[in-house]
Amino acid sequence: MLSIHGDFPGRVVKTHYLEAYCRPGSTDRDWHQTVIGHRTELVAANDEKTRLELKCVLVDGVTVTHVITCRDDEVDFQLVAHNPTAKASLAHWAQPCVRVGEFSGTGKSATEDMYAYLKRSFIFLNGKLATMPTKNWATKARYIPGQVWCPAHVPRDDVNPRPLSVDVPSNGLIGCFSADDSLILALAWEPYQELFQGVIRCLHSDFRLGGLAPGETKKIRGKMYFVKNDVPALLARYTRDFRGQAARDK
Repeated sequence: MLSIHGDFPGRVVKTHYLEAYCRPGSTDRDWHQTVIGHRTELVAANDEKTRLELKCVLVDGVTVTHVITCRDDEVDFQLVAHNPTAKASLAHWAQPCVRVGEFSGTGKSATEDMYAYLKRSFIFLNGKLATMPTKNWATKARYIPGQVWCPAHVPRDDVNPRPLSVDVPSNGLIGCFSADDSLILALAWEPYQELFQGVIRCLHSDFRLGGLAPGETKKIRGKMYFVKNDVPALLARYTRDFRGQAARDK
């Protein structure tokens, strides 16, 4: 678990980092056939624990290095995935599972309703903030409940086997409002595979690898924002931080 501590409601946000690396063809398949086994080790950390270096080694030989840096109102993720083998890797995407219950005031200490956080969570549809449950909420899938939003650049056969919305997200942001409504916690990756509302008071912006050819290296970037409750400012910041992804969103 990756724990982010700060002066915000709940005081800590925990992330299963990483929950899984995944193969394509996952939308209607047994989850155990999708997951690619991996192990993660801590490579380095500064004394203040504001900068961590991690290394994941997948069972197919792929390595992913992670540099995670805390700043005033964000956590920055810089990843490098490399396939040192002579065989193509089917690692197409991965899941950081962010637990938002305590931040949003809907954790176990506040309610037994595991889905109370939905009404405080959002994505963007048709260019506007859409709180959950969003319009056209899907209810059928191999596994229920939950909700997946697949961007236009990702095959709909390759996402989480939870209910898949017909709606395409306007951008790669997913987030929630704090218990006191003063802050927004928002997640974004470039490139991203899907947005996902999970089943353990969690939100996902899952990042995309797209497979790795023999010898291939790819870079992935992510942000976890802890910002003032100012949606236009959040959108402007996302556009500035993820110019390539923002251009693709259009």
